Amino acid sequence: FLWRRRLEIRTCRRSDESADDALRLFDGMPPGSEDESAPLMSATDRIGALPDHILHHLLSFLPAQAAVRTCVLARRWRHLWRSTTGLRIVGLDDEEPVQVQDLRKFMDHLLVLRERTDLDTVQIKFDLFNQDDEPYVNLWTRFAVICKVQVLTLRIHDELEYLDLDDLPLVSRHLRTLNLHGVSLRRTFVDFASCTALANLKIDDCFINFNKISSCSLKHLSITSCQSDLDCRVRISAPGLVSLELEDFIGITPLLEDMASLEAACVDLSVECKDVCLNYGSGVFCGANDNTCKNCVPGSDDCSSDCLLLGGISSAKHLKLISDTGKFIFTRDLKHCPTFSKLKTLLLNKYWCVAPDLDPLSCILTNSPVLEKLTLELFPKGQNPKLEIKGSYCCMERPSAISEHLDIVEVKCDVIDEIIRKVLKFLCALNIRFSFE
Repeated sequence: FLWRRRLEIRTCRRSDESADDALRLFDGMPPGSEDESAPLMSATDRIGALPDHILHHLLSFLPAQAAVRTCVLARRWRHLWRSTTGLRIVGLDDEEPVQVQDLRKFMDHLLVLRERTDLDTVQIKFDLFNQDDEPYVNLWTRFAVICKVQVLTLRIHDELEYLDLDDLPLVSRHLRTLNLHGVSLRRTFVDFASCTALANLKIDDCFINFNKISSCSLKHLSITSCQSDLDCRVRISAPGLVSLELEDFIGITPLLEDMASLEAACVDLSVECKDVCLNYGSGVFCGANDNTCKNCVPGSDDCSSDCLLLGGISSAKHLKLISDTGKFIFTRDLKHCPTFSKLKTLLLNKYWCVAPDLDPLSCILTNSPVLEKLTLELFPKGQNPKLEIKGSYCCMERPSAISEHLDIVEVKCDVIDEIIRKVLKFLCALNIRFSFE
């Protein structure tokens, strides 16, 4: 009896200590964030009767502050917040901007009191920060890696500046997905040689301060609305890549190395791309003759590559190639156009149809021997087309240089103007017949 009584006293003491620790976390929360009317657990509470591992998973969907609050529900809940499978370092109110300053004291306590159990997901999301906050955010990121996080998301919505990440290599055998938004990336951070499980990488609205992204394990890569002020090209080396999205890059266009396993790619050179042909305004197309401007001449930063973009993505089965007029990258690549031996579907925009004699369009069609579907979007970006003209390849009339597998041709536009007529005439000469309903 005495032994049992002592055990009960010790258990109560541990529970009380756990509650005291949680109260310290409450002290670290922003003013007004405490829930003074937290309900007690009822005898028929079915959620509270679930196994610990399920409750740990459920709590991972809550902001970290809300997960800690559950310690007051009942004795059963006092320690559960310490071992959640996910950690969301975010604000409690999605409508209000979140500052790092509001989270620092709370996180100081949380990192000390939380059990060192593995984390499946970690999300760090806030709106405002200053330079004094950067070491804290980097500490939270490294804590996630130490806890063997598999999915890590870091989103900063500060419109004035980017948050600097540590100039330290990211080392993890467990990280599978990394999502970055609003950060400044340094060279060593994006050397993923020590992240042997990393398969998904998304970099959005980031400042790129390095010259190479390298990963042998990467399968899916998305780089959107990023910018770089480097004088050399960012090289992307991911030989096992399956899907690629490169859109609205501000600065010099990255160089794509060979991606033999690639299945789908979207490359969209926006108006902010600095690779502009100096002769374009005068009506001279450098890709069509030997009067090449200095911007269109391959430089030492191009790593002696004949193709900057097309060579790396030539193994894809599905391609979207979009460019603002005046950019020279695709035009220069077409001088050494590779064969797209696996390409089944292809989407091109107006850029490919404005050159004399439609040479860019002709070149890529000639080098796509198994193409099945061609879509031409000849309307302003961001709008919806008013007309859709459908056609198909007629291989019975006479031989043609394009794929005999071409079953679907779509021309999307606003009105049938001179350019559209020219495109339709060109396609008809390649044995493509259109029907107008």
